Amino acid sequence: MGTSFVDEIERVIAAGEVTLPVFNPTALRVQQELVKKEPDSRILEQLITGDQSLSSQVLRMANSAFYRGLTNIMTVKAAIVRLGMREIGRIVLLSASQNQFRTTDPEINKVMKKLWQHSAGCALAANWLAKRCKFADLSTQAFFAGLLHDVGKLFVLMVIERVKKKNTTLTMTDALFLEAIDTLHTKQGFALMQQWHMPEHYCLIVRDHHEPDVDTKDYLLLIVRLADMACQKLGIALTPHPTLNLAATIEAGVFNLAEIDLAELEVTLEDTASLFT
Repeated sequence: MGTSFVDEIERVIAAGEVTLPVFNPTALRVQQELVKKEPDSRILEQLITGDQSLSSQVLRMANSAFYRGLTNIMTVKAAIVRLGMREIGRIVLLSASQNQFRTTDPEINKVMKKLWQHSAGCALAANWLAKRCKFADLSTQAFFAGLLHDVGKLFVLMVIERVKKKNTTLTMTDALFLEAIDTLHTKQGFALMQQWHMPEHYCLIVRDHHEPDVDTKDYLLLIVRLADMACQKLGIALTPHPTLNLAATIEAGVFNLAEIDLAELEVTLEDTASLFT
């Protein structure tokens, strides 16, 4: 039964019956500004304030327990001054991404919420790892790659929602959900990233982050893979793996990360919980 369900998902995709909304163009322009050697805070402020919905979300997140200072942040400019351009850029990407993880189907919405938590957790973990592993110049790219690495799962969930609406007698089980998502997400995510005209390296990370053979010189991919596993270990994932030994992974070995480094990463991830409520 599982195989036939996956086949039906692939048929709907091939027929072009479901399209994922384009990634927020303001967020993409913010990302492009942040990867410059000297990003301009005025451009960043103009981009965010020009998108009313996004700017209100940025202020809400900037005032969350994770970021909050002694006083509330009332303007985008004040947020940039207090938190810095790169931190605000990350908040923009998180806010824009969260908007896509919503549906009117309560069952699928529950899965989407977990998936967004995983994507956000991976983004924050990848950013932390890039800095800890002395690849600070990759931190912004690592955040973006971590945020989007499982975008194929989001697309597959949207297809599942379409199938459910067309076939109301279909019995959905967790096993069917997970089989379809696990089987199809890297291929469909890669295709989606290409449709979005994302840089090739991001596309390849979406396609290859579960491959058994990994290029140990592809540091950005290794960072995302380790961030992904750290989230799985802590239960910030659709399929948690609490017994995962991060210190024994190829990725931890390449970066020479000790148990104490990985424990600090886990504490950092636990502290981000307030962003996911």
